[in-house]
Amino acid sequence: MDFGFDDTTEDYRKRLLAFMDEHVYPAEAGFHADGWRPPPILADLKAAARRAGLWNLFLPGEHGAGLTNVQYAPLAEITGRSPAIAPAALNCAAPDTGNMEVLSEFGTPDQQQRWLRPLLDGTIRSAFAMTEPQVASSDATNIGTRIVRDGDEYVITGRKFYISGAMNPDCQIFIVMGKTDPDAPRHLQQSMVLVPRDAPGLTVHRGMTVFGYDDGDHGGHAEMTFDGVRVPAANLIGTEGSGFAISQARLGPGRIHHCMRLIGMAERAVELICRRALDRTTFGTPLADQGVVQDWIAESRVRIEQARLLVLKAAWLMDTVGNRGAHTEIQAIKIATPRTVEWILDKAIQTYGAAGVGQDTPLARLWASARTLRLADGPDEVHKRSLARRELNRYRSV
Repeated sequence: MDFGFDDTTEDYRKRLLAFMDEHVYPAEAGFHADGWRPPPILADLKAAARRAGLWNLFLPGEHGAGLTNVQYAPLAEITGRSPAIAPAALNCAAPDTGNMEVLSEFGTPDQQQRWLRPLLDGTIRSAFAMTEPQVASSDATNIGTRIVRDGDEYVITGRKFYISGAMNPDCQIFIVMGKTDPDAPRHLQQSMVLVPRDAPGLTVHRGMTVFGYDDGDHGGHAEMTFDGVRVPAANLIGTEGSGFAISQARLGPGRIHHCMRLIGMAERAVELICRRALDRTTFGTPLADQGVVQDWIAESRVRIEQARLLVLKAAWLMDTVGNRGAHTEIQAIKIATPRTVEWILDKAIQTYGAAGVGQDTPLARLWASARTLRLADGPDEVHKRSLARRELNRYRSV
């Protein structure tokens, strides 16, 4: 495994670092959503990113920049230093990234023309409606939303919540996961359909907070119902019964993208710890000379390097043997990285004292994001269960 930057990666890194310095960091202080609509400056940032050739970097193949996971990893890490702004500015923000991956891999030509094209252009946003309030959605086979064929249409009935990005007025399309055949084998009961925002019977009831934040900068989370929503049968993604498999194909790259950005969040936190420690004095001694603070800094550096190497190994395996061959490593990084970064951010907050929990630094929001990622795309416990079972299976026949 060679994790040195090739010429393509180095070129993108230089341009992206310059973009962060010139456009992203200066925008942070005034980057606040107007209700559920992202700040107007985001449009200017997206235009600047396109001019710089920093657009759709996450997506391999003909529809994206054509980068491998190993090439994209250091770029995603850089955007993680300002996760509320940089990913969206580069059209590399969830949930659109996963939805574009689904449409590029499983969508029909008509679906790609109608929905993928404007998503690639950044003219609309999207959402992925899977999680439900009445069931443990960490087991996606629990999902109760029904998708029933009726002639040339599908009828969708159910309730979803914490649907990321759904409060954004630019969110025009939902990928909805529900059951088409409750009597089929457990992992063949689910399907996915495309539901336009203006479909009759689709109601967004409320925005939902995350650790008290409305998350409006990201488009906001929503609780919503589908009350007999009808869409053409042509809106089915893939085939009936393929929804669970498609969801796993979608979540694998999403998990590694989150972990790549988390490394950048941790690097930003260490930078803030060091600057604060060198700038503040307690009891006549600089914080930087306090043994406990030095311990935090040293531990943070070790943990970042460990996490980065694990993430890069997962990226390398995804590139060389595919997502299924990297299953163990993808689950390992999803367990380890948010937990590691949460610890580092906690120490950064402690270094800043009261200022660390307020709005004058990015630390509180970064901590909330890292903590949330211990639940998003599957909670730690589910990944540990699966990882342990796979490890045990190696010895069952011995």
